[in-house]
Amino acid sequence: MRTALVIGTGLIGTSAALALAQRGVLVHLEDHDPGQARTAAALGAGTDEAPEGPVDLAVVAAPPAHVAAVLADAMRRGVARGYLDVASVKGGPRRELEALGLDLSAYIGTHPMSGREKSGPLAATGDLFEGRPWVLTPTRDTDTEVLNLALELVSHCRALPVVMDADAHDRAVALVSHMPHLVSSLVAARLENAEEAAVRLCGQGIRDVTRIAASDPRMWIDILSANPGPVADLLTDVSADLEETVRALRALQSSDEAKRRDGVDGIEDVLRRGNAGQVRVPGKHGAAPRAYEVVAVFIDDQPGQLARIFADAGRAGVNIEDVRIEHATGQQAGLVQLMVEPKSAAVLSAALTERGWAIRQ
Repeated sequence: MRTALVIGTGLIGTSAALALAQRGVLVHLEDHDPGQARTAAALGAGTDEAPEGPVDLAVVAAPPAHVAAVLADAMRRGVARGYLDVASVKGGPRRELEALGLDLSAYIGTHPMSGREKSGPLAATGDLFEGRPWVLTPTRDTDTEVLNLALELVSHCRALPVVMDADAHDRAVALVSHMPHLVSSLVAARLENAEEAAVRLCGQGIRDVTRIAASDPRMWIDILSANPGPVADLLTDVSADLEETVRALRALQSSDEAKRRDGVDGIEDVLRRGNAGQVRVPGKHGAAPRAYEVVAVFIDDQPGQLARIFADAGRAGVNIEDVRIEHATGQQAGLVQLMVEPKSAAVLSAALTERGWAIRQ
């Protein structure tokens, strides 16, 4: 691939354009808002000048509700040899294109499983997709050259190609992305009118659960409008679990011992099913999840603290597998949780203690 046209210079489009430009592809940028395309160009994502002729690949990064129309326009203009979109829903746009009577041999639906809470070109990074799954949904009509162009794009973005049926993809993202976003928003909505004293007690748990609720509502309305059925089906199941959990909690309030035991059984069931589901979430680099040991270190909220900890861990020959930070309420301090292999925990604790770090036992 030598040339590409990215249509839509938001977070995903600009990030893909940055990755392509960094690998020597001449990228042209197009957006319904010319100012946004100019911003992406200024970031090094390509040029906002129109290509002189057809490019190798057109990447449509429009919201799901507009993908089919933007693709149809690009295909009718003949702007590229191959076309793909990066929308988070795949079945609907393809059916819309089929209804328009377009030749879809030059088209393949794709979806990079990566993003951020922020949107727009200024939030884009060239490594946004690195190590992340990138779903491809070819059909029997998809031309081999177009599939190869899509695979080349995924390679340039350093993502991991995953081939799926379009409708299976839509059911999958409803489960692992769309439904969790709504549940996160429902939990975060409880905080809107909560007492300030309660909100000040927020810790890492509530931050983890509500992090994705910070995303742009307009973007999510577009996404959910394109995949409402599978998401509604999943929320129906969640609703049934919630009703049963509420019933179990009410039973725990009873003075009747049998009812309380029934309540305990109900709560234990949902917690154990949660355990069973959570361990199926892929771990580091998509491998099976692994159990790490936590070394917790107290730090001051000052520049260079994390760099010092990582440097000291490196000197001790210990690899940090993951890290979390809990900020102390009302204090310029926090607790860094370093996840390491169990056999390395004692070594790291001793090394950090020797270098003056305060370890929480």
